[in-house]
Amino acid sequence: MLTLGVVFVLLATAGWTAVQSRPAAPSARDAALLDWSSATVAGRSVPAPDAPAFEIRGFFDSLTERQRTRLAERHPMVVGNLDGAPLELRYRANRIALRDMIDTERERTEDARLSPTGQHDAGRRMNRFRSMSKAGRQILAFDPTGRGRAAEVFGDLRRAERVVVVVPGVDTDLLTFQRTALRYTAPVGMAQAVYDRGRTLAPDVRTAVIAWADYTTPRGVSMDAATGDLAREGAGRLNRLLTALPGRSTVALLCHSYGSVVCGLAAPDAPARVTDVAVAGSPGMRLRSAAVLGERRTLWAMRADGDWIADVPHLNFGGLGHGEDPVEPGFGSRRLATGGAAGHSDYFLPGTGSLTNLTAVGTGSYGSVETL
Repeated sequence: MLTLGVVFVLLATAGWTAVQSRPAAPSARDAALLDWSSATVAGRSVPAPDAPAFEIRGFFDSLTERQRTRLAERHPMVVGNLDGAPLELRYRANRIALRDMIDTERERTEDARLSPTGQHDAGRRMNRFRSMSKAGRQILAFDPTGRGRAAEVFGDLRRAERVVVVVPGVDTDLLTFQRTALRYTAPVGMAQAVYDRGRTLAPDVRTAVIAWADYTTPRGVSMDAATGDLAREGAGRLNRLLTALPGRSTVALLCHSYGSVVCGLAAPDAPARVTDVAVAGSPGMRLRSAAVLGERRTLWAMRADGDWIADVPHLNFGGLGHGEDPVEPGFGSRRLATGGAAGHSDYFLPGTGSLTNLTAVGTGSYGSVETL
């Protein structure tokens, strides 16, 4: 009861007891979906955006290259987010969608109806979209609705033997998808660090890494962060991605902070190709123990010295909190060393033992893993 009382005091003083309002969706995505709903190819209707990946894959396999290209050009914001569509087509569609949104945000920077703050935010989004649309970037998902969602691929996803999916936590959106300062606290920097470390740690393993911020994350310390609603939605989206991955690669999930809640809810129902789940700085995974993941899937956990997440009570009361601490011995995970990492944000920092261990798990280089 004392612990529970502390939790409610913490929530009240930190603002967690107020549910944050969801941002209203702008018209761009809705308009794109509406146009798609009436689209046809050679007299055939297109599949629903939420159709199973195998159905979407079969549809695109039946099209000519010209037909695919025309669909991407006419419906970029839909094609770029279709799990099951050809990868290169998705990358191309998302470049088109990003360029369209650059024009939209440029106009908003000069819109007198917006406040100076609104014009400034439009400029920030315009600059982010410019960066994401640069040649060579492989944007796997892009949705500018509200705070926005995105995913990016490093490496050759189609030919990979091993796929690593980096799942970030709170306060992740299009503006924080990548950072210049504090680069390795953002999904793009995290994924790039794993990809680069993997090329030296396991050069013979064809590895692709996905910076996956394609779910709506909580904002800071909030009721959303203390509950599992957004994590459940994210888990469904994550498993949809995993089901649609091409080839026969095995998969590792590297999950930071609230991202570990998403992974905890996704992993029990994830495709069999997911062999490893590694969590860093976890507030809990909404799992009773690692045994829930089954014998064919290994759970790894790490927590750095000075990580404030250790002070968050690990309980679940009436849906509040995320349950047991995955680094505790009784949970059943294998605990990873974090040499050189400090606090809640250093886990993917180059030169740390935490990054090396996460990369070793990601690439399946288990002989290089340092455990505690």
